Amino acid sequence: MDTRTSFHQALDDLHGNVLLMGTHVERLIHQAVDSLLKLDEELARKTIDEDDQIDEMMLKIEETCLHLIALQQPMASDLRLVGMALKTAIDLERIADHAVDIAKITMRLFGQEMVKPLVDIPKMADLAKNMLRESLAAYMDRDIHRAAGLAKLDDEVDKLYSTLFHEITNLMGADYQVNKQLTHLLMVAHSIERVCDHVTNLGEGVIYLVTGKRKDLNV
Repeated sequence: MDTRTSFHQALDDLHGNVLLMGTHVERLIHQAVDSLLKLDEELARKTIDEDDQIDEMMLKIEETCLHLIALQQPMASDLRLVGMALKTAIDLERIADHAVDIAKITMRLFGQEMVKPLVDIPKMADLAKNMLRESLAAYMDRDIHRAAGLAKLDDEVDKLYSTLFHEITNLMGADYQVNKQLTHLLMVAHSIERVCDHVTNLGEGVIYLVTGKRKDLNV
């Protein structure tokens, strides 16, 4: 196998590892929100523990990228692919951190009676997971139209967040414990909203990778 063939095989393996990491991160988001909906402390703890696997994946991808750059000296177009893989992995790792934040809130709320039914949070989470799947598909296929479509989904998340923010602030009163729980729920919603911001970053990266032009999807 010649050097260029070996390089492109390594590049294919790198992209495969990024997609695998994305699949695990999506599962982590699902587990974290599910643990909140069920107030399942064990599932929350499992989510927190599994973040270590995401960190290991991130380190493996980072090492591969540095190895390819140092030893293969890729051309400009290939260098952009390597850089995109690394940037995607970094955003995925940060998304996983937000899943952990949600799981930690589940543990704080464990054993409490919920002040309000959780309606908008699972809707936001479903949109976030759908956005992540779309971004990974766009990354895999270099599909700029699919990447650009993330902006519309992000707008839906922002609207749900705004609705939930006003609902929660209107429910706050003189009861400290109620306010504390509501604040935790607002933090969960903010974490999901931040997940979506990272996902739009992934979409922007795909567009730049294909066109060489910057496009802000989070406006």
